[in-house]
Amino acid sequence: MRKGRGYGTVLVDVETRRPVDLLPDREAGTVAAWLAEHPGIEVFAEGASIGAPTAVQVADRFHLWRNLSEAAERYVSRHRSCLRATFAESVPEEAPAPAESGSPWPAGRRFADRTRAKHATVHALLAAGHSRRSIQRQLGMTYRTVQRLADATRPEDLFQGQWQNRRTKLDDFKPYLHERWTEGCTNAWTLWEEIRTHGYTGGYGAVRAYLQPFRTSPTAPAARPPSPRTLTGWILTHPDTLPEGERLKLKSVLADCPEPNALTGHVRVFGKILTQLQGDQLPQWIKAVRVDDLPSLHAFVNGLERDLAAVTAGLTLPWSSGVVEGHVNRIKMLKRQMYGRTGFSLLRKRVLLAS
Repeated sequence: MRKGRGYGTVLVDVETRRPVDLLPDREAGTVAAWLAEHPGIEVFAEGASIGAPTAVQVADRFHLWRNLSEAAERYVSRHRSCLRATFAESVPEEAPAPAESGSPWPAGRRFADRTRAKHATVHALLAAGHSRRSIQRQLGMTYRTVQRLADATRPEDLFQGQWQNRRTKLDDFKPYLHERWTEGCTNAWTLWEEIRTHGYTGGYGAVRAYLQPFRTSPTAPAARPPSPRTLTGWILTHPDTLPEGERLKLKSVLADCPEPNALTGHVRVFGKILTQLQGDQLPQWIKAVRVDDLPSLHAFVNGLERDLAAVTAGLTLPWSSGVVEGHVNRIKMLKRQMYGRTGFSLLRKRVLLAS
């Protein structure tokens, strides 16, 4: 009811996913009294041993996974020096220059890119058997434009005139962009703002287009090392759904910094136990964690063992109290709607009547 000072309890039917009641505090005695008045409860998260001794206590899988992720992040944070060393070795001494197409108008110039696209479209339609008049109607071009595009063997033949070798506003700032890219700054918006302070008056799009070949170059410099939270996210993500680029980065980190290897293996085994409801394998998993030098995971395991029966049930039964989190957020929204006038009786009526 007041953050950090007073809390209530929301009881939710996990079958209908609707709130059943609100209690004015979170004391075990209050929950026990409510359960005693409502016999027939079969599954409960906690606080049920007094009021409903026959109920099965089930730990919430969401919080189990979140606690594991926090333990994994603490462990990864202790090895951040490995991250810096791994990614520092992958950065070349100089940033690669954008790939040149051999054209007087390289890729990244809007007019040249549009001309190439039109040339490709016209020749594709010609190859499909369309006449030039038909292409004119389909593309909304003049016949002369279609004729010029069709007669050109390659789009570079169309790049003629005084604009061919003109300088751009970005030319004087390209050395600076190369230098900053080498230093690890690969955000086009940040680089655009930086060169504006040095006198650049052009737009952001020109900077982004110029830097695009840097990103696709096979020798492009690596970005700054991932944060512990980012690396933890890669470890916690199922290998089959991890994007290819992130999978390769994770593989590189684990190859050069073997300490997180054991952590990654244990996290993925626990993820399999959790998602496939294989709670019977939890004791073997705990024993395997105890063998390795993983202090953060040892602390997590200690928490599991303090309430092992409920955790095992949470990893075995289809029930979970995760649905409660949605109702907690909904109750907070109702409190905000009431502008602080959240007396318990009124709040309870709004929550229960709305359901």
